[in-house]
Amino acid sequence: MEFTLHRQLKGLFAQQGAHTEVRLDGFRIDAVCNGELIEIQQGPLAAIRDKVRTLLARHRVRVVKPIVAAKHLVRLATAGGSPVGRRRSPKRGSLLEVFNELVFFTRVFPHERLTLELLLVEVEERRFAHSCRRRYAVEDRRLLAIVDRRTIQTPADLAALLPVALPRQFDTLTLAQHLRVPRYVAQRVAYCLREAGAADCLGKRGRNRYYRLARRSGPLRRAG
Repeated sequence: MEFTLHRQLKGLFAQQGAHTEVRLDGFRIDAVCNGELIEIQQGPLAAIRDKVRTLLARHRVRVVKPIVAAKHLVRLATAGGSPVGRRRSPKRGSLLEVFNELVFFTRVFPHERLTLELLLVEVEERRFAHSCRRRYAVEDRRLLAIVDRRTIQTPADLAALLPVALPRQFDTLTLAQHLRVPRYVAQRVAYCLREAGAADCLGKRGRNRYYRLARRSGPLRRAG
């Protein structure tokens, strides 16, 4: 089922003259605009990894990845029914969450024909009680606002997502402290930076690997 959020984002990127729901090379593409294939991906990037890698052999591809910064929960009486409650979720998202996705996307990104468009969004989620599961089922998600927007094409763009300046050399513990995240998240960030060519691994001291942000971005992965 396509949520309203997906249709809203597709309309945002499919400008005048664009074609939507296009069949191409055996795949269904959300939109094609000025020769660029546009994929709106609310789910994990890993789910479209092979699709994107195949399309990049012949086409320019833009993957639009919404990340929820804030969510308003609307409780419905029944499926399709009237709202009976509304509250703001205490959970907050950030652009750093994309590193959790990129761990499984490093064989695709970066690529000279690939653009990642990260959208930090505020959404409304409408849900109702599901009697069989004893939990809430999501009926729809709607876009309320775009809080931030970043275009990622190169290793330098990826490194620029880090919200703080890092020491010249750092390990994942230092990275975790600077980003104020658990160390396992910092380990994913370091892995993605290294695999993308945005950071160099300097070797190990004891049990810890040390890194340095790359001074120069290497050549992007080419088609073929």
